[in-house]
Amino acid sequence: LQVILGAVLLEVWSTWVILITTTLCFGWLAWYGHPLPMPLDHSEGLFSLYIEGMMICFVLNGGLLVIFINRITRNRRQRDEHLAELRQRAAEEEHIVRMGLLASGAAHELGTPLATLSVILGDWKHMEPFKSDGDMAQEIAEMQTQVLRCKSIVSGILLSAGEARGESSEETSVREFLDDLVDEWRETRPVKGFVYSNDFGEDLSIVSDSALRQSIHNVLDNALEASPNWVSLDVHREEETLLVSVTDRGPGFPQSMLDNLGRPYQSSKGRPGSGLGLFLVMNVLRTLGGNLRASNSPEGGALVTLSLPLSVVALEQEKGGANGV
Repeated sequence: LQVILGAVLLEVWSTWVILITTTLCFGWLAWYGHPLPMPLDHSEGLFSLYIEGMMICFVLNGGLLVIFINRITRNRRQRDEHLAELRQRAAEEEHIVRMGLLASGAAHELGTPLATLSVILGDWKHMEPFKSDGDMAQEIAEMQTQVLRCKSIVSGILLSAGEARGESSEETSVREFLDDLVDEWRETRPVKGFVYSNDFGEDLSIVSDSALRQSIHNVLDNALEASPNWVSLDVHREEETLLVSVTDRGPGFPQSMLDNLGRPYQSSKGRPGSGLGLFLVMNVLRTLGGNLRASNSPEGGALVTLSLPLSVVALEQEKGGANGV
């Protein structure tokens, strides 16, 4: 039994050591061992000392085999699950690379017309015929807002795919970052009922991360599309983790989406190419060391929670201060 388990669990040299040791012990027992004077009472069944000894050996061997084989099977199952997860992640990362190439081409193609539209709208805004017409001025302002949103969407796709359009990170704080994010989102979306609660606690200096900003925007956009009349954003702090929860009053997630959360093209919208929002958000959070959870509320609607370690975005001096340096 020891040789079998050693061959399965240990390295080759360890197995040979066990084999040589057991062989020497067997030879020593055969040479120096003395048989025990035992009566020939095999016919007595379980009352025979020999049969009882055989049963004890069988139970010990069987018990050890069950314990070790179960552990071996569990380890192999965990290894197979880990390999499957790695293969899935590799496939998703390959998909992200392809999307990044597509997004780069789209950004180059869309950048020039968007810039042209922005310049033309800026000129129109200062022309007298448009300035004197209040309705027209309001329409131009709305068009400028939508052009800026288009630029933001292109930037978000590139950031989620692993590229950036050149925007540099800035020093900010958790409260300021989230407050600005919410203000920007409300100004560029047709929001009706929106509840924003920031219970982060003591503020913390962080580096503004555009990918994280766009990820929260994506989750809010999904919630607004599912529930146009009411969306809620709650911010909490759980030890050294930032929790951002988005709630809506829509139909919720189908069970198939919850079972395959974070995989591409999982959507209830029924449109070709949809279902990439949560997939991109999941990959951004995974890159930053965070996670995304989704569930349906008992009273109706969906709940999506983004969790992110604060150490990823905290400034160096904040990290040092937290460690007492």
